[in-house]
Amino acid sequence: MDIKTLTFFSNYFNHHQKALCDEWQAFLGEGFTFVETEPVEEFRSKMGWGKEKIPSYVLRTYESAENEKKAQELALSSDLVIMGTAPEKYIEERLKRDRIIFRYSERPLKEGFIKFFIPRLTKKYLHLHVRNRDKRIYILAASAYTASDYKKMFNSYPGKCYKFGYFPKHMTYDPKKLMERKREYAKKTFGDEDIPTILWAGRMLRLKRPDLCVKALHALRKKGYDFRLTMVGEGPRRAGTEALVKKYGMEDITRFYDFKSPDEALSIMADHRIYLMTSNFLEGWGSVIYEALNAGCAAVVSHAPGAAPWLVRHEKTGLLYESGSVKSLERQIEKLLKDKDRIPEYGKNAYEQMAELWNPKTASKNVLTLYSDLTNGKDTSIKEGPCSIAEELGNDWYRDR
Repeated sequence: MDIKTLTFFSNYFNHHQKALCDEWQAFLGEGFTFVETEPVEEFRSKMGWGKEKIPSYVLRTYESAENEKKAQELALSSDLVIMGTAPEKYIEERLKRDRIIFRYSERPLKEGFIKFFIPRLTKKYLHLHVRNRDKRIYILAASAYTASDYKKMFNSYPGKCYKFGYFPKHMTYDPKKLMERKREYAKKTFGDEDIPTILWAGRMLRLKRPDLCVKALHALRKKGYDFRLTMVGEGPRRAGTEALVKKYGMEDITRFYDFKSPDEALSIMADHRIYLMTSNFLEGWGSVIYEALNAGCAAVVSHAPGAAPWLVRHEKTGLLYESGSVKSLERQIEKLLKDKDRIPEYGKNAYEQMAELWNPKTASKNVLTLYSDLTNGKDTSIKEGPCSIAEELGNDWYRDR
């Protein structure tokens, strides 16, 4: 069965969703609608979110009663509805009629079981998920840990979880020219085209652990390795991170920048050779992993974020380290500093993987294929990448020993 109408409900429209939505519009034309149910939060607006021109396919329910009514109609009439973070009222009638729904979901247990023991939240979970386990509602998993979490929670979506994620703007490069760009940046900025340039970027929060980056690189510098570090972002951990750099006497090799716009951040990634992603399990997905791989960086990534197990193929498209371990992070970075040929090798492999498999065009097309498979009574025909089967994966899947 071919799909003609798709409506995507979410709290707000932002640059992480635009590329995927643009592809759905390219496939479906006026048959695609993005329903935005609330304005962008102020702190995200200050980071540059919501500044892009709003496409014609975005319907803002909070602007008028007419828009709200149209959203309700689309929720029932569309061939496929994808539910992100949006009020469940939109799909109540659709559920009663057992029409297909894809729920766009990160892992529900990223904070552990603690919330599940709060009666109000348990009741909500049972209402949203368990009561509908036999309905035609499926999970587009925005985390490699989603399937395992739902399994632990009354097996809410048995055999109904598929790999997905977030698909920000995909940048197209000539891989050879991209590696040359990184050399030119190193030579122009630091006077040495071979110097390893290392980047960390994000909101400086406790969960993102910018301190691990500094501690591991301090240990490597003591071993005699030479490199340059750039840290981009603001937040409550910024002052402490700067203090740590000063404590370790790394001011001469470290530069700090405030928040950059999404396009500026992508450009900075394309300039750098190595990207460090140090978040813990509170990081639901980690779109910067996608962006760094797309930018041809040799990424060293914590195994905890939801994107890591699917996007980072250890010693192929990057390196994984055991979340929270300074020694593990140090050990993985050292592989790149000791054998610099690995850096462009992993960077090229990473770029090619994103260009071929994990990108907005492929993801949007695969959603339509998955819908067709399910409406024809089959499981997914997609074997790898977005909309392939999401296996159950626990937090302890990776150990660096």
